[in-house]
Amino acid sequence: MPKAERKHISVRNTYEGDAAAFFDRKWTAEALFNILDNAVKYSACGSTVTVSVMEYEMYAAICVRDEGMGISEEEIPKLFERFYRGSQADGQEGVGIGLYLAREILRKENGYIRVNSKCGEGTEFRLFLQKYES
Repeated sequence: MPKAERKHISVRNTYEGDAAAFFDRKWTAEALFNILDNAVKYSACGSTVTVSVMEYEMYAAICVRDEGMGISEEEIPKLFERFYRGSQADGQEGVGIGLYLAREILRKENGYIRVNSKCGEGTEFRLFLQKYES
């Protein structure tokens, strides 16, 4: 939040449901933090980052959508490689490990991560966690 506040970025939570999933609180928080940190880092001042949850038959997905610069289709397959830095990352802090760690954390929790992006239109990451049915 301090980084978002410095850039006057609004972080909104639009989910009001009660989805339940299996996850490790500490490690899932780390994965989500990495995604949110990137959303703020690569978004313009005054934009919005939206966090929501989508429910599927077997998974609950935490969705993080930004209004940033977006990611080219050619770079998307490389995003989750260790130490990969996108072509638009010049001048930004980081070493290219956050998305790699997020993917590995979710994999260990029997989940996965997906990204949808277009240059100039922002990016959405979905962190899929196995649903818990009571």
